[in-house]
Amino acid sequence: MIGRPRSPRSSGDTPRVRYTVLGALAGIAALLATGVTAAPASAAPEPGVMAPSAQRSALDFWTPQRMRAATPLDILSVDRSDVRASAPRKGRTTVVAPSAPVSDVGPLAIPHGGGPWSGGGAVAKTAGRVFFTYQGRTASCSGNAVTSANKSTVITAGHCVKMQGAWHTNWVFVPGYHDGQRPYGTWAASKTLSTPQWTASEDINYDIGAAVVAPLDGKQLTDVVGGQGLAFNTGYNKPMYSFGFPAAAPYDGEKFIYCSGTTFRDFLLSSDHGLTCNMTGGSSGGPWFTQFDEATGTGLQSSVNSFKYNFLPNAMYGPYFGADAQNLYQSAQSS
Repeated sequence: MIGRPRSPRSSGDTPRVRYTVLGALAGIAALLATGVTAAPASAAPEPGVMAPSAQRSALDFWTPQRMRAATPLDILSVDRSDVRASAPRKGRTTVVAPSAPVSDVGPLAIPHGGGPWSGGGAVAKTAGRVFFTYQGRTASCSGNAVTSANKSTVITAGHCVKMQGAWHTNWVFVPGYHDGQRPYGTWAASKTLSTPQWTASEDINYDIGAAVVAPLDGKQLTDVVGGQGLAFNTGYNKPMYSFGFPAAAPYDGEKFIYCSGTTFRDFLLSSDHGLTCNMTGGSSGGPWFTQFDEATGTGLQSSVNSFKYNFLPNAMYGPYFGADAQNLYQSAQSS
């Protein structure tokens, strides 16, 4: 259930964004976050760092029962009365090639407004569910392993690492999750990060997060599942595929869901990409790909599932990967 927005306290140009966490049996009342002018990077708090003992505790904490019971952290919810946010900073077009092993998949329909991904391929290994503790509750999002220098970087949404001013705890990534199965193990975060603008003020244009996961059984993440490529500053209105693990009705978090089509630039609140897509809570942080190849399941990650407008329930929006998204990726892969 979404509450009515409060009137803005000033004439600033950043939005009032609400967050909802949809429960397995009932919705939890909407929360309200107030955006402010983005602070410079030097003013952003240090991102969350998990000691080895906390990593072990997170792995012990996430039993199959807790994963099944985790509340999907909803995509952000925006109303008509919200005002325009700051535009993302642009930079030079940059592409990072995928490192995921290639495997054949069958062609699927494009466009597609939301349904199970049956093609397999690399994306079925690199994408996965994210689990964490948020304000004392167990919660879930989605994420994706990317090519990185440390072979340990996961890209997700900013609100899937920090929300309402607090960094999430017990943060783990489960690549290739399906039907309760964890075929490639559970990977605990040693560090979580976000863009300076999300860290400082939760600006929806910068709703991008990252995690560096610790080795598992002596192996690094992308040595096990591969890594997708990335693309920064590549423009709008492109064919894209979006993936995630929606866990709010009509979905249950057990299936890998995708949407596809030609994106459009949001003309209302943000500078985000828009895509016709019916995914729900729990899909937040799932990857969007340009140049996605259905024959191999590989592509260039160019956004993440971020928010929906209350009055446009079948459209998903994802942040533009500009200069600050690229800086976040560089910080994560060098950690």
